[in-house]
Amino acid sequence: MIEKWPTVLPELTGREPRTVYVYTPELAQTDPDARFPVLYMFDGHNLFFDSDATYGKSWGMKEFMEESGTPLIIVAVDCNHSPDHGRLKEYSPYTFKAPKFGSITGRGKEYMDWLVGDLKPFIDRRYPTIPDRDFTYIAGSSMGGLMSLYAVLQYNEVFSRAACLSPSLWFSIKSLHQLIADAEIDPETVIYMDYGSREMDNHARMRSQFARVTAQLLEKRVFLTSRIVPGGEHCETCWEEQIPFFINTLLYTRK
Repeated sequence: MIEKWPTVLPELTGREPRTVYVYTPELAQTDPDARFPVLYMFDGHNLFFDSDATYGKSWGMKEFMEESGTPLIIVAVDCNHSPDHGRLKEYSPYTFKAPKFGSITGRGKEYMDWLVGDLKPFIDRRYPTIPDRDFTYIAGSSMGGLMSLYAVLQYNEVFSRAACLSPSLWFSIKSLHQLIADAEIDPETVIYMDYGSREMDNHARMRSQFARVTAQLLEKRVFLTSRIVPGGEHCETCWEEQIPFFINTLLYTRK
């Protein structure tokens, strides 16, 4: 089941509403005592319904979750759709300059403070969650992939696992490396990170940058799953194909 309801982020966009999507598994309706891990995701409008997706193609998360019977709650919020690079600002942890965009004031910390301080407590009150860190995950693609990496590093006391699909590692490279170096990460943190083989050359030094970030994460002794997707591209169709891989990584346990 998917519920949709409006919310506001006063610190970021005032009273302008955006949509929260919450997927709950069927078991939540049949077993009132059941409790579930929670996966927070970026770009909620692109995940469940083609009719809501920016380019008319969603990830198909609803179909996968229903067909697989995965015992997981998913919470996802629309991005900032402001034409003044609203999404880029909100999903960037850092302020930077780029020829294509000009000066971008990163407001990723403000967004994450809202998600952790306001949204998560509300979700834990309203839905049958397991609110503990061990059962709280985060995922996204592109800038949302970068934000997922930032979140699991900077808010490691909240998120134990992250899936970073096609993360925009080329933004503020020095700041990202410094973040990883300084991060105090629980050694049992789980990170999934992938990149499509056909998008590796979209940005200069992307291959070496991906390798450097991977190596840094391994030095932190996290449980890292790193993939180059054969023929993978930067699009919803490709990210949909990776759902079984990253969901399995997020939920994998071995007693």
